[in-house]
Amino acid sequence: MPPFEEPSPRVLDARSLRGLAHPLRMQLLVALRRGGPATASQLAEKLGESSGATSYHLRQLAAHGFIEDSPEHGKGRERWWRAADGGLVFDDTLLRDSDPSVRGAAAVFRFEVANIHTQEISTWLGNLHEFPEEWDGASDLSDFTGRLTPEMARELIQKMHDLIQSYRPLPEGTPGAQSVRIHTHLFPSDRL
Repeated sequence: MPPFEEPSPRVLDARSLRGLAHPLRMQLLVALRRGGPATASQLAEKLGESSGATSYHLRQLAAHGFIEDSPEHGKGRERWWRAADGGLVFDDTLLRDSDPSVRGAAAVFRFEVANIHTQEISTWLGNLHEFPEEWDGASDLSDFTGRLTPEMARELIQKMHDLIQSYRPLPEGTPGAQSVRIHTHLFPSDRL
């Protein structure tokens, strides 16, 4: 069996960030990444939105290259969509861009990522009883406080990312395997 190959992540630039930085667009992209190909109507029902709104925002995501047609699923008039890449990489320089609209889009994007993380944790906590017993003790809600320089913080982040990347996803059908979400958050806290 060939090793698992995930599509490469996409590095956000100012133009693509402005095309993505909208709460519904980000929710649509997450839904397509996690749930696989879907139609605007299916996504509207899943997200509690109108199909007109999902259709419009799906076309915007496609115009910026975040999603693409999934013609192998389409039969009839409904258009099927799928995610076009394997994730996103946020360039921190966008936070200090000279264009206020780029800085605003960067802020919307990061706030929406934080909202998605919060929703995922809340959903998991609410559905914990539905997971097999062997997953008891196999989840984590830890936090730590330390004193680091920016250089040390960057080093720690890189080491965490390297460690996470060393655990490649198991193939579908692996007994006992579940999809897992891993969130990392490292930020200065002196002003919290």
